[in-house]
Amino acid sequence: MNPVNSECSERAEDAAERHADGGGTDLATEVFVTHRNLLFTVAYELLGSAADAEDVLQETWLRWVGVDLATVREHRAYLVRITTRQALGRLRTLGRRKESYVGSWLPEPLLTTPDVAEDVELADSVSTAMLLVLETLTPTERAVFVLREVFDLGYDEIAASVDKSPDAVRQIAHRARAHVAARRPRGTVSPAETRDALDAFRRAVETGDLQTLVDILAPDVVLLGDGGGVKQAVLRPVVGVDKVSRLLVGGLRKTGPISLRPAQINAGPALLIHLDGELDTVVTAHVENGLITGLYAVRNPEKLSHMERETALRR
Repeated sequence: MNPVNSECSERAEDAAERHADGGGTDLATEVFVTHRNLLFTVAYELLGSAADAEDVLQETWLRWVGVDLATVREHRAYLVRITTRQALGRLRTLGRRKESYVGSWLPEPLLTTPDVAEDVELADSVSTAMLLVLETLTPTERAVFVLREVFDLGYDEIAASVDKSPDAVRQIAHRARAHVAARRPRGTVSPAETRDALDAFRRAVETGDLQTLVDILAPDVVLLGDGGGVKQAVLRPVVGVDKVSRLLVGGLRKTGPISLRPAQINAGPALLIHLDGELDTVVTAHVENGLITGLYAVRNPEKLSHMERETALRR
């Protein structure tokens, strides 16, 4: 954690201590804890970064403890408003940071609790493929789309969160929905279908069976890698079954003994690649008609810190 984030964390802890009520639970703390997973989910969907979402929650807490709760009619809506505003400011900063990012930028993977997958709409909204679609929206469009389509907030509530009029929010929501609809993956894929495809993919990679790998990949499959300039990864998208399959088999052979383990990442089936017992890569996939159309491999160590524990996401 950098000094700025560390200072923010210490200030949040100090504030929490000041608001502890000895014999009971302080109302501000109780309300914040009740909605914490929801607020994290909002921030993560806006940012695609768990580390930045955690920072947004710290900033939200610092503002929340300074609010006179007697003047707040709806605690949940007010907290979402603070979180959204903080996330929007950070999202614009992230945009500038991504301009100098080495190679492809992929969302930070989360090891999610099993119940997240039971909420189909939430699971779809935090999938790697969907988060990449959200990256193509402007910050305000992304906030409006997420708050309306995922969290079902009213236009008045969203307007207060993004500093726009309700009529403007309606127009932005319409534009964002059309943009997402034109780019989001087609059809609904069951977790079982994705799991079966990844199991076949894992066996093919472990055995070096190029033909089986070719059979499970779509002709126009796209591979994206994120090493962040720290770990070796493809710097540009690799397109086509021949290029992707040969790159995977050839590249993994060079690394020596590896272990591929199934996991639940961003509410969907995924694979964890371990080298010498250490987590090296998180692989998620998009599947259509039983074939893998998208492979997303995150190797940047800074994006793997949340893989040590499960993350609860809520709507």
